[in-house]
Amino acid sequence: MNFILFDGPERDYLLPFTYTRPICEIRTGILTIREKWELFLNAQVSFYTQDYLSGKFPIRKESINILINGSIIPDVFLVEQILKLKPGEQLENNNDIIALCLQGNEVEEFTSIRLKIIPYNNSIKKVHRLWDIYANNHQNIKDDFELLTKGKKSQKLSRTNFIIGDETLIFLEKGAKVEFAFLNTTDGPIYIGKDAVVMEGAKIRGPFSLGDHSQVKLDAKIYTGTTIGPYCKVGGEISNSVIFGYSNKGHDGFLGNSVLGEWCNIGADTNVSNLKNTYEFVKLYSYVEKKFVNTGQQFCGLMLGDHSKTGINTMFNTGTVVGVNVNIFGEGFPRNFIPSFSWGGKHGFSVYKPEKAFQVAKAVMKRRNIDFNAVEKAILQEIYNQTYNSN
Repeated sequence: MNFILFDGPERDYLLPFTYTRPICEIRTGILTIREKWELFLNAQVSFYTQDYLSGKFPIRKESINILINGSIIPDVFLVEQILKLKPGEQLENNNDIIALCLQGNEVEEFTSIRLKIIPYNNSIKKVHRLWDIYANNHQNIKDDFELLTKGKKSQKLSRTNFIIGDETLIFLEKGAKVEFAFLNTTDGPIYIGKDAVVMEGAKIRGPFSLGDHSQVKLDAKIYTGTTIGPYCKVGGEISNSVIFGYSNKGHDGFLGNSVLGEWCNIGADTNVSNLKNTYEFVKLYSYVEKKFVNTGQQFCGLMLGDHSKTGINTMFNTGTVVGVNVNIFGEGFPRNFIPSFSWGGKHGFSVYKPEKAFQVAKAVMKRRNIDFNAVEKAILQEIYNQTYNSN
């Protein structure tokens, strides 16, 4: 059976993160949504996404294909129902398409084909809005921890560590190193990925996930519901936040109820407000409504798109959305929506020229031995074109 994860209408609500990836490449919990589906299906999936992303995230079609909404998080019963679909059938929940089974020549036209509707009456979990990424992260880490560690044995935990709660809820993959850290599993598990490092004095409350080859630096304070993806360095104070991967917040400063994409760098003593002084629900900029919308969340910090950077002592207001390839610096609070390819701070922004942005991206990615190739460049160029309405 061939499986394709498609971008549904949720895609535009999840900008700026879906500028540079399909929805299913969003990380929430320990894994990306794609990685969850591949584990449940025991199969590799492909992507039906924006044309300009298809060079990096290609589609693979066969004679019979099951298309699955990439914003939906799998569970055992849902997967069972999807696998029962026959060609010409569509699984729906309250008019939302969950999955459909099509012949290969029908894939591109799936939104206009009339299919037999199979109702799905159970609840589903999905990432529909930006705040879903962190707001549900507490439970998503727990679910992924069970999925990843079932039947496996953790590497031995050093006796130098201070443990509160159930030690069996701490899992170290091969090569992980944790020394003289404070680990609290009272509220949930702690997962440390392959070759990851937790340095001395770090204090971590689960649920928490640290990706492969990532580092928690000296004396860091990390609160429940936090995910750090692969190849990251983090320090300071972090609470209920998700960092997708390949990004650094290596210094003191507070990050709370926030999401950072890939290839971001947070300057020393950058601080994020995640609670309004009035304790009102936070409003967040929507690329769909082109205005600030009520999140229904009392706690909401920073949404930072891929390749964006902050200088030292940067300060962010509650509910700030920053696009792709943005460079922020200077004293004071910048505005709380900053479009992609912007350069500046409180006193205003100018256009961040693509040539300079590409030069920086190439240097940053080289540090992780990843090539900034023509495909990556074309994606960023398209985002620039969309932002400034040029061709």
